[in-house]
Amino acid sequence: MKNKLPIALSNRHVHLSQQDIEKLFGEGYELTPIKDLSQPGQFACDEKVDLVGPKRTIEGVRVLGPARSQSQVEVSLSDGFTLGVKVPVKGSGSLEGTPKVILRGPKGEVELKEGLIAAARHIHMSVEDAEEFGVKDKQIVKIKTEGPRSLIFENVLVRVREDFALEMHVDVEEGNAAGVKNCDEVEMIR
Repeated sequence: MKNKLPIALSNRHVHLSQQDIEKLFGEGYELTPIKDLSQPGQFACDEKVDLVGPKRTIEGVRVLGPARSQSQVEVSLSDGFTLGVKVPVKGSGSLEGTPKVILRGPKGEVELKEGLIAAARHIHMSVEDAEEFGVKDKQIVKIKTEGPRSLIFENVLVRVREDFALEMHVDVEEGNAAGVKNCDEVEMIR
């Protein structure tokens, strides 16, 4: 049974619906891919937006593509303090009851009534990976890092989908606290 997998650090970013892309960048606008990401079909875009909170604004937040059915903003807990909102830790797509945020682009603004989260620690796995690791979709596991700042991440959500590439995601703050960098190996604790 496998127990080692790569980790990746995720910085603040925005996923947009096509409707919101057009409000922010113009009618009929298409996102401009600049770099493929580790998950198949996902990419970083040339486009950036500003996040406007009740306290402050965070400028130049990268948009990730492709367009989604619902817009979502993923930030760190410290970003929440900067914006002036309490950001809940939730799984991607679990947006009910999350705080609102204003997105500002070159052609307009969008007020998201819901959609601001600190993404829960999670692992992307294919069906085959899940079988090899002996886990199931939505299972919660623990992950151990190595090195001088090693620690154990608890409450790590397993996400299984046929098109996922094996990789654990944590935000930059958590990665820095653990002294890990992209592509380091971590260990699933059974």
